[in-house]
Amino acid sequence: MRKVYDRILDMRGNLIAVSAEGVRLGELAVIHKQDGTKTYATVLRFEGDIVTLQVFENTRGISTGDHVTFLNKQMQATYGSALLGRCFTGEGDPIDGGPKILGEMIDIGMPSFNPVKRIIPKEMVRTNIPMIDLFNCLVRSQKIPIFSIAGEPYNPLLMRIANQTDADVVIIGGMGLRFDDYQAFIENAENSGSRDKTVMFVHQATDPPVECLLVPDMSLACAEHFASDGKNVLVLLTDMTAFADAIKEIAITMDQIPSNRGYPGSLYSDLASRYEKAVDIDGSGSITIVAVTTMPGGDVTHPIPDNTGYITEGQYYLHDGAIDPFGSLSRLKQQVIGKVTREDHGEVANTMIRLYADSKKARERQAMGFKLSRWDEKLLRYSHLFEERMMNLDVNISLEEALDLGWRTMSECFLLEEIGIKKALADKYWPEEK
Repeated sequence: MRKVYDRILDMRGNLIAVSAEGVRLGELAVIHKQDGTKTYATVLRFEGDIVTLQVFENTRGISTGDHVTFLNKQMQATYGSALLGRCFTGEGDPIDGGPKILGEMIDIGMPSFNPVKRIIPKEMVRTNIPMIDLFNCLVRSQKIPIFSIAGEPYNPLLMRIANQTDADVVIIGGMGLRFDDYQAFIENAENSGSRDKTVMFVHQATDPPVECLLVPDMSLACAEHFASDGKNVLVLLTDMTAFADAIKEIAITMDQIPSNRGYPGSLYSDLASRYEKAVDIDGSGSITIVAVTTMPGGDVTHPIPDNTGYITEGQYYLHDGAIDPFGSLSRLKQQVIGKVTREDHGEVANTMIRLYADSKKARERQAMGFKLSRWDEKLLRYSHLFEERMMNLDVNISLEEALDLGWRTMSECFLLEEIGIKKALADKYWPEEK
């Protein structure tokens, strides 16, 4: 039976408080305004019989005499194949001008998959981006952030991944997006032909904070059901810093005691409960999560990237318009390199990174005015080719093409005996002189 209360005790920001009994954390409520309209809220906290709710829209037009009805259910998303190609708000309402979605109603924010149903990751997710596929493979069921700062092309990078991935379904969760960023995602999906396998949940910067909190839960709830139906799902989230800032804003409004830099002590759990949805399901599909985390001031010790690093399985470090080979790491790449990829994959990746590290030292010697050796000159030539052919985010080639290009780049700059690569592999893959 639905419980109706006709007295709102307090309103602060997007929070209201009522005196109620028998309601549950996360339960959905509807507020019936005196002008005949209604809005929704969700239960955030209990203090005795005082229940604090977060209103999805702003509290404008709500009076203390409005009726609050508890619906005895959690926030739900609509699931079905009709989701594909559509764009929704954090509440799950269409914002693309299309009809309302009909399908199965599913609870959001549920526990992650039973570990018994999880299998060890062993498949690669292809992106056709050499700095990912060749040097730090994205592995199916991996959870990995893109650490960056405001102004870097992290959203275009996500768009490229969405366009070129071999995943069956791509779910994009946008948090705190400007309107032009939102439009760019829409236009990219249409122009690339990937819209038919893409679902978007979008919170714009002008929307209420609670909708920002709902975006990852909506995205991941639908991803879990697609994965249970045998689909390999790639979830792209941007920006988890906006998500954490929304948590902080609500916590401050609720007078919670702050932790590091004003964020609540639950920040780690709030992030982990979303990232841990990544899974490879035994006998079914998978969920892979790539999430942008912008670092305020480029500070990797900030609470958001700091907590993220403990939860996830590596990171892609995006700065100066490229993925940094030294700051990036995929902790699961050893699961696929040389096992499901070509035998020379590991040797090529390690040798090229080692040579690029040496070339950085040669650049330092050049900048300080030291006389360069012949080896330094070779390293400098190699560094320019490496950045042009591998680090440039416009490069769009398969892993096999990237491996061949890596061999050719090394052969153009060095003699075989200078780079210390395995002879058995060199005999097979080293380009013949023309």
